Formats: sequence, C-alpha cells, structure tokens
Amino acid sequence: MTETKIKGVLKTWKADRGFGFIKPDDGGQDIFIHISSLKKVSRRPVRGDVIYYEIAKDNHGKLKAVNATIEGAGLSNKKFGKFSKINKWLIATVIGLLVVGIIVIYFFSGYR
Repeated sequence: MTETKIKGVLKTWKADRGFGFIKPDDGGQDIFIHISSLKKVSRRPVRGDVIYYEIAKDNHGKLKAVNATIEGAGLSNKKFGKFSKINKWLIATVIGLLVVGIIVIYFFSGYR
C-alpha cells in the first residue's frame, strides 16, 4: 500500500453487488473497489464520484482500492451508529420490562 491517496473517478458501480471500478486520473488501468473499502463514508458511491484511495493486492494478486473516500462526502462514525442501535434495543427492552412489571404489580395489588 502507498502512503498517499490516489485520485480517480468511479467509472462503474454495481449497487446491487457493492462493487465497481475506478478510472485513475493518471490514466493507468481501472482499479476494482468494493463497498467495504468505503467504511468511513457517509453515503453510497455513484458513478462519476471522485474517489481518493490507496492500492493493495487481493488474494489473487490483483490490484484493488482500499481506505477509500468520496470527494465531498462527509465521514461517518459507524461505531457510534452501531452503538446507538444497541442503545435503542436496550432502552426498548428496559421499557418493555417496566411495562410488564407495572401490569403485574397492578393485577397483584387488585387481588388483595
């Protein structure tokens, strides 16, 4: 991998399959990019986006884009997004248990 990011344009993008190809600005060969290389980007890529990326080799020795970003797209902290989903489930569970507890207490206090 290189230290500096390379600039290119997203030439093709198959949204249903989560991959596409970048045409490097230097005119070299098209570079494969997978959605997993855009982990910190706030939106999905579309054809024509300017992409900044590093190059790595896959398991078959082919070049691929890694650590990629989309020009103009903000960064997302997906760890907090996952954390908030956990919090939502936790809050829903606690509220549910409280409601069940209140119902149980109501019925037991009514039978005394």
